[in-house]
Amino acid sequence: MKLATFVLSLALTVSTAVAQQTASYPTKPVSIIIGAAIGNSPDVATRVVADALTQLWGQQVVVFNRPGAGGLIAGQAAAVSEKDGYTLYMAQASTYTVLPITQPKLPFDLDKDFVPISLIGEQPIAISVSPSLGVNSLRELMDRVRATPGGMLFAASNRGGQSHLTGELLKAKTGLALTFVHASGASTSINDVSTGRIPIMFEGIAAINGAVQGGMLKALAIAAPKRLPNLPELPAVAETVPGFESKGWQALMAPAGVPDSIIEKINADLRTVLSQPDVIKKFETLGTYPHPMSPRETSAFLRAERDLWWPIVRKIESEEHNKP
Repeated sequence: MKLATFVLSLALTVSTAVAQQTASYPTKPVSIIIGAAIGNSPDVATRVVADALTQLWGQQVVVFNRPGAGGLIAGQAAAVSEKDGYTLYMAQASTYTVLPITQPKLPFDLDKDFVPISLIGEQPIAISVSPSLGVNSLRELMDRVRATPGGMLFAASNRGGQSHLTGELLKAKTGLALTFVHASGASTSINDVSTGRIPIMFEGIAAINGAVQGGMLKALAIAAPKRLPNLPELPAVAETVPGFESKGWQALMAPAGVPDSIIEKINADLRTVLSQPDVIKKFETLGTYPHPMSPRETSAFLRAERDLWWPIVRKIESEEHNKP
């Protein structure tokens, strides 16, 4: 009886300590590691979240950029960090959809070394064309591609990036003869498409918005499940290709071992900041749309993204390796 009483007392003490730790979290600055370079859209979106959490928590949330190796450097740094909830990891879509295929011997395990906190936001990819092409809808574009001997070229920045993968997914879903042309960045793609050298472009809406407004590009559709609230005139790809969806995304993660109670508290606080009108407005300028989820929903989302994209990425890798 004495042993049982001791064990119960110890359990209650630990439970009380964890509850107190969670209630007071955070009591010092929090770091977020991200693989994006300073100034690009995922970095800016992360800083918007960090600033909002700083205001909510009364503790500084600091973003640390660890770009390079397709996200490997940031992931490795986050995986070996302390398991106390004071170092978090902002994963990007390519971390889960591309890196495990292109880097099969990762120095960390995405499933075992990290636990999801919440999806942060999504960046749907737009399909746009050269105005000189003379098409006004995705259906017209698909008909034109099918009527063109050898098909058509499409531009996208970053081989293996979400823009490129979107083009490959459309190709796989529709059987269209589309050939990828790598560009060094969105500005290069915009120049190539606006001048008519390449007819089609896949890119995030924020990157092409100025060119569309200026008449350099014609946006035909957005690869979101439905039309965006701030761009209701732009059709969803799914209106023409049912079920089609493609987006970049960011998800906040923690190193495995962080107490569940802290994960749940961060999740709840993220829901608060991601519903703030100023955060939503800042996200929209980045072509990002908040989409908070529970940790369990985020896990399911990650699995679904891998199921969708891994076959596409494997196909791209196989074709690359088999080039003469």
